Amino acid sequence: MFPNMNKRFFLSLAFLLVSIGLLAGSGAAQNDDVATLKAQGQVLVDAQKYTEALPIYEKLAKLAPKDLVVFRNLASSLLGQSAQITESEASKRELRIRARQAFITAKNNGDDSLFVLGMIEGIPADGGNPAGFSDNAQANKLMEKAESLFSSGKLDDAFKAYQEALKVDPNCYHAALFSGDAKLQAGKLDEAGPWYDRAIAINPFIETAYRYSATPLMRQNKYDQARDRYIEAYIVAPYDRLALSGIVGWGQITKTPLGHPRIDIPETKVGANGKETTNITVSPENDGTTAWIAYTATRIAWKNEKFAKAFPREQAYRHSLAEEADALRSVVKMATQQKPKTLDPQIAMLSKLDQDGVLEAFILIATPDAGIARDHPAYLRANRDKLRQYVLKYVIAPK
Repeated sequence: MFPNMNKRFFLSLAFLLVSIGLLAGSGAAQNDDVATLKAQGQVLVDAQKYTEALPIYEKLAKLAPKDLVVFRNLASSLLGQSAQITESEASKRELRIRARQAFITAKNNGDDSLFVLGMIEGIPADGGNPAGFSDNAQANKLMEKAESLFSSGKLDDAFKAYQEALKVDPNCYHAALFSGDAKLQAGKLDEAGPWYDRAIAINPFIETAYRYSATPLMRQNKYDQARDRYIEAYIVAPYDRLALSGIVGWGQITKTPLGHPRIDIPETKVGANGKETTNITVSPENDGTTAWIAYTATRIAWKNEKFAKAFPREQAYRHSLAEEADALRSVVKMATQQKPKTLDPQIAMLSKLDQDGVLEAFILIATPDAGIARDHPAYLRANRDKLRQYVLKYVIAPK
């Protein structure tokens, strides 16, 4: 899930992804009326005039029920309309439910972009009320005013309202973040960056400002600087689909291959009798692959005793980062002791990751499960540089 997604109605995100080319258009042939309406609607969406765009896309939804762009823009327009409502929470909820369903229809029509998938996951199925922007009631009210102005395309007025909110609550992350959005969408690229930086300074452990701040850099073809921002977003929130979308989009635009080292870790399954079985593939060559038995043995030891000693405050066992790193190191150690004629490439890669000090970073980003993911926040705070190093050296292919 995305903890910060419900802080806003998501419209600036759509703009940001469009601006770096992540949202592909539909290639389906349309009749003249549909084509004309789509052109009119897109102009309004691009100008953030969602309320005016909504009736056009509601009509288009009936005329072009298989068009993914129509339903994507319909969803954004519905969210924009919801931002205009200040009195009836029930009406806002209904619009958010309809918006989520429109995103689902876009997906069913073929839009499997990270943006659309993230929106579906980020909007509660019941259209639930987003959390406030600030604990300060006055600042929160100013933010709601600013959001209404923003969704109407009144960017200068929205910026002023965000600034008023920031004066009332200097630690209001979204006031700084959305100030940058207002400048960006007004085409003032150089003025947007400092406000994104302000948001990062307020809370460096939220991915959104890193990702948003890359957009003006991408639009100015400053790809290396944008890459660094996308990396920060990714290492802060590696399990967030939208954080991933940033670096993936950068890779697509710069034609840079991305990927993790391939390590085929043995899979353990629990049978109907409750017993665990692990399948290990051993090469007939003398390459050290028999050392994978150490992985299984180490994990059993963690379940039986090591976890309780390492995590005395946790009552129930879970698969942890410490356990996985210990198990993988045990494979490398045993394989090395066997002195194979030629070391298996995957075990050699594990050894290289460990020597570079990024084995834990690899585990957290490339092979996490629910238990391991719980260790990410603490590791991020203590070892951010190692997460960054892993992505730069191993995820982004060398030029």
